[in-house]
Amino acid sequence: MRPARLMRCAAARSSLDRDMPPSHRPVRRLDLRADCAQCAGLCCVALALTASADFAIDKPAGEPCPNLKHDFRCGIHARLRDGGFPGCTVYDCFGAGQKVTQVTYGGRDWRQAADSGAQMFEAFAVMRLLHELLWYLTEAVELAPSLADALRRALDDTEQLALGSPESLTALDVLAHRSRINDLLLRTSELVRAGVSPTPINRRGADLMGADLRGADLRGTDFRSAYLIGADLRGADLTYADLIGTDLRDADVRGTHLAQSIFLTQMQINATYGDAATTLPNRLARPTHWS
Repeated sequence: MRPARLMRCAAARSSLDRDMPPSHRPVRRLDLRADCAQCAGLCCVALALTASADFAIDKPAGEPCPNLKHDFRCGIHARLRDGGFPGCTVYDCFGAGQKVTQVTYGGRDWRQAADSGAQMFEAFAVMRLLHELLWYLTEAVELAPSLADALRRALDDTEQLALGSPESLTALDVLAHRSRINDLLLRTSELVRAGVSPTPINRRGADLMGADLRGADLRGTDFRSAYLIGADLRGADLTYADLIGTDLRDADVRGTHLAQSIFLTQMQINATYGDAATTLPNRLARPTHWS
């Protein structure tokens, strides 16, 4: 269920915007958040599960999770963590599920497809990557006014790709598109972090699993694609730190300053352990499992 704040924001949309057909509305942050009530349980079917600390079972891609009910709701949603599925509480599709279900396929679900939903699942995988890029680009426009024109063009181009037909989505070389967008996001990151003093250490791709970084000054650090699995970040300052692709699974972020970290996503935060002293960007929700 959406937090009350998001519900209020949704209610505040202009009547003109609400009356537009979905294919003509500009993408907003609310559109980039998962709304499971508008989805056909795509992540519960399209994705493969591997028995591990995150999932209690093995499940091949394209096979419905045994916990998925006929109405596409999760039968153990209220006790996913206790029931052996904490990975489900971490996952975020950036709103791709409801977009594919309601816009790309006009409300049809995978059960109605002659190919058992194979094309729909493929379109979902592409849409998720496009929506993740839309999330980053929306933030980048706010961060780098000097790149605003180029970023808005990239945002518009990505929105148009996301409005494509199932055939155009599955034919799209989404990795090539992501590579082009990444160049702009790198430039945005460099501009934001340029003013940090002293010059931060480059930790891009670094293996910092289990690292003791308590209270560390990590302002402006480039943590792109770094491994911070199980790292102790209590009380650390990650202001303007670039966290695109950073693996934060089981990281301890109690009291960590994340409010001005850049390119941080809900999925990353969901995988951590924080508390009331952890600061977050306004665009992200505080996970229910935090202390």
